[in-house]
Amino acid sequence: MTAPTFPDNPTRISAHNAPIHALAFSSGSGQYLLTGSADRTVKLHNPATGRQIQSYQAHGYEVLDLAVSADNARFASVGGDKSVFLWDVATAQTLRRFGGHAGRVNACAFGGEGDTVLCSGSFDGTVKVWDCKSRSDRPIMTLSEAKDAVSSVAVRGAEVYAGSVDGRVRVYDLRSGEVDVDVLATSGVTSLTPSTDGEGYLVSTLDSTIRFMDRPTGKCLQTFQDEAFKNETYRVRSTFAMGDSLAVSGAEDGRVLAWDVLSGKLQHTLWHRKNGATMASDSTKKDVVSAVAWNQARKQLASAGGDGQVCVWNVET
Repeated sequence: MTAPTFPDNPTRISAHNAPIHALAFSSGSGQYLLTGSADRTVKLHNPATGRQIQSYQAHGYEVLDLAVSADNARFASVGGDKSVFLWDVATAQTLRRFGGHAGRVNACAFGGEGDTVLCSGSFDGTVKVWDCKSRSDRPIMTLSEAKDAVSSVAVRGAEVYAGSVDGRVRVYDLRSGEVDVDVLATSGVTSLTPSTDGEGYLVSTLDSTIRFMDRPTGKCLQTFQDEAFKNETYRVRSTFAMGDSLAVSGAEDGRVLAWDVLSGKLQHTLWHRKNGATMASDSTKKDVVSAVAWNQARKQLASAGGDGQVCVWNVET
């Protein structure tokens, strides 16, 4: 397979006047891009033109994560409100608002057949499972094994993945009622992405390390590090790209880095920061690239962070 080539100059979208914490392509063809920001809004963009299509406003606090349903009719957003918002994409209205967490909500993910349930992970150390079809505002399940804040959640089939600041990833099998715990580091988990086949997952921790873990055994299959990669303070997301052949992450100094999953070698260093490289000591909170998203259908990589901008990289193969 020919190695992918990233352009020198990405398409830049001035999305928000505040840091962007969450980034998600629409499902399927990935024609649209959602951003969630510290300015309390969610915005829908056309990444090809950079045009804003819609703004979603109901949050009273910063937006920290987004999840898009498979049919693109709904999306979920969470943040400082301690609530989970379920939105209708077309009307820009909230369909449901689930409240019950005792702290800010850091992460959300759809699950179940037809995306009938929502999972949310919170600063309060719990993962809650919500029924989108029921009229009840109470969670159908609360998972409270984490010893610190839950930073990331993901769902694959009947399994719920939860990454925590306690340095552990817990995988709950809702059919058997069992939970597997993988101890990763003394530092907190900042990002968690299951592989497409569900046999592994990518996890980032606050020791400037990304690991590719084997789901059945809990063993570390590959480690991704580099002198150019720094993630020690902020929540920085990572993701798989190019059919799970690349591991991609933002960094705290304005970079986006991509490693080869098989070899563990750093293959690409991109600059989200508009002016490119400067001394690492000169980096500020605005330079942090906190979110990355991959669009497999269109071979597009998006990055966003403290500068309120989105960069869209059209990958050539």
